[in-house]
Amino acid sequence: MNIIIIEDEKPAARLLQRKVEKLGLKVTKMLHSVEESIAWFQNNSHPDLIFLDIQLSDGLSFELFEQIDIKSAVIFTTAYDEYALRAFKLNSIDYLLKPIDEEELSVAILKFKNQFQKNTISNLDFDAIKRMLINPLEKEYKLRFSVKIGQQLKVISVDEIECFYSENKGTYIHTLDNRNYLIDSTLEVVEAEINPKDFYRVSRKFIVPLKAVKEILIYSNSRLKIILPTFKNDEVIVSRERVSDFKEWIG
Repeated sequence: MNIIIIEDEKPAARLLQRKVEKLGLKVTKMLHSVEESIAWFQNNSHPDLIFLDIQLSDGLSFELFEQIDIKSAVIFTTAYDEYALRAFKLNSIDYLLKPIDEEELSVAILKFKNQFQKNTISNLDFDAIKRMLINPLEKEYKLRFSVKIGQQLKVISVDEIECFYSENKGTYIHTLDNRNYLIDSTLEVVEAEINPKDFYRVSRKFIVPLKAVKEILIYSNSRLKIILPTFKNDEVIVSRERVSDFKEWIG
């Protein structure tokens, strides 16, 4: 049985590999980006099973299905909450919420084995799944964040936020009044909690709200540079792989 893992972070991929192999299966390959995965599939036989992270370093993993006719069974590994996953449980595919529980992983693999033996792995509508993940039905998004300042808690409305950014392994909110607040979260978690109509992750380091975009400049290597009202700590660059989606997002 041929199994591969496509996961953004290498440590997370190795952890999942250990959990899978603990259950008696062998992972034959680990990939970490859309570009790398497409190149691999173009030159290799499709595996029996793929463990697939949704958010990869250079975009959503669904881009893989837009360019390659995947013949494998897929188990998604995702940071999206259980509420957003309800609709997907009806599919013949499994979705494991990070951090991945070993018991749930065992159940998912057993389900795959049963389908594999019966040769009943169905074709899935990945476009529909993508739409549901990006804009899940009845999804309730966060309207405020609480941050700790000394012995006090401050509540910050999403309307006050100029951007989210990561720096030195920390995640911060930068507000329109030019202040920075450390939050106990990651950009991946924040991205799943906020409304994608209002916020966009322009790179691995930044999430920006549309209303805070002051200017958009043409930048080197087919990228874009965003000018925000007060944030001057670093350049806010739309990565080359996300430029097309970003332009569609801003309308």
